[in-house]
Amino acid sequence: MNKSQQSNTRIDWVGSSCRLLGAISDEFKTTQPFAGLTIGTGIHLEPKTVALLLTLRAGGARIVATGNLNSTQVETVGFLRESGIEVFAETTMDSNVHGQSLGRILDEKPDILLDNGGDLFARYLDNPYQGLIGGTEETTSGRIRLEPLRDKLSMPILVINDSPIKQFAENKHAVGQSIFESYMRLTNRATNGKRVTVFGYGACGQGVAACFRAAYSTVSVVDTNPVTTLAAHFDGYATPLRRDAIKSADVIVTETGATNIITADDMPDLKDGVILMNGGHFPTEIDVASIKSSDMVKKCVTYPEEGIESLHLSNEHTVHILGAGHMVNLSGPRPLGNSIESMDIGFALQARCLERVAQTRDLSQGTQDCVVPVPTDIDARVAEDYLALNR
Repeated sequence: MNKSQQSNTRIDWVGSSCRLLGAISDEFKTTQPFAGLTIGTGIHLEPKTVALLLTLRAGGARIVATGNLNSTQVETVGFLRESGIEVFAETTMDSNVHGQSLGRILDEKPDILLDNGGDLFARYLDNPYQGLIGGTEETTSGRIRLEPLRDKLSMPILVINDSPIKQFAENKHAVGQSIFESYMRLTNRATNGKRVTVFGYGACGQGVAACFRAAYSTVSVVDTNPVTTLAAHFDGYATPLRRDAIKSADVIVTETGATNIITADDMPDLKDGVILMNGGHFPTEIDVASIKSSDMVKKCVTYPEEGIESLHLSNEHTVHILGAGHMVNLSGPRPLGNSIESMDIGFALQARCLERVAQTRDLSQGTQDCVVPVPTDIDARVAEDYLALNR
């Protein structure tokens, strides 16, 4: 019997696996919540983002999209453009080039913004325009950045990362898995017996610590919050003082949302052969610039195909940096990011929150609460819908 054969891409595989977004897309084709609206997005452009943006477009939105630093995937951009979505993005580590792409999004004067790290909303305040309804912010880093700007923004901005679903489904489970996977993919090194120090014991840090411990690593946790550190202690992790944790580590992972967690000042304490990797949104948790410009660095050897830089130091130690300090699960060769299922849930939250923001234009009293968590009824609906699809 003759059978037809069709070759699809990774983007097709991801899209067919996002069952929750698929169901929402079918609904949006009828309800058209974004009819007549332009949504400007600044979020990692990788295959799972395609499923989200096509869902928003199914709801009647015109989409103008850009990405984030060092995570834009060429194939994704090409697919989106072929699908009729306007994309102003290129793969870059240059913040000025990225800033130009953000500016082009705001030049389109979108009605709603889907932000990641607060880039779009912060730039909007530099040159505000009429008609911006509000939007969403994906990350804790973005919330921290936007909270002091509440009075100036004065519009509904729903923080996806403050959803309990996002915290456990994506941050704890999926980020932990993808950071661990990236370590294996980039280094091909063993985890057995390795001493791993995780900076930050929020949901992401918890997931990273658990995955390395499950792979037979000895894991230590460092967090500035004593209550969080106590939680790590009760979860069975060592909680040494910062300097001791750095000195003993074969692998250091930053997951804090803060800046300058590891700097040039730490270099005398870094163990020979230590691997530095960042899982936070911004490439500032490991101060790569100060480390590489340190007088201790005598030679830098790069492995471009692996996304590794090896710094040979004056004390005969070598320090390895993965992904140039960018989000390691979305940098380097064949970056996969978080699991499809976790992003299906997280992007379903995005779609429902953007739908809620769009609805404020039709309400006599639209909320002016700014930089707030996902409404509990949206959390409940997404949870129920996902469970219904997986029973």
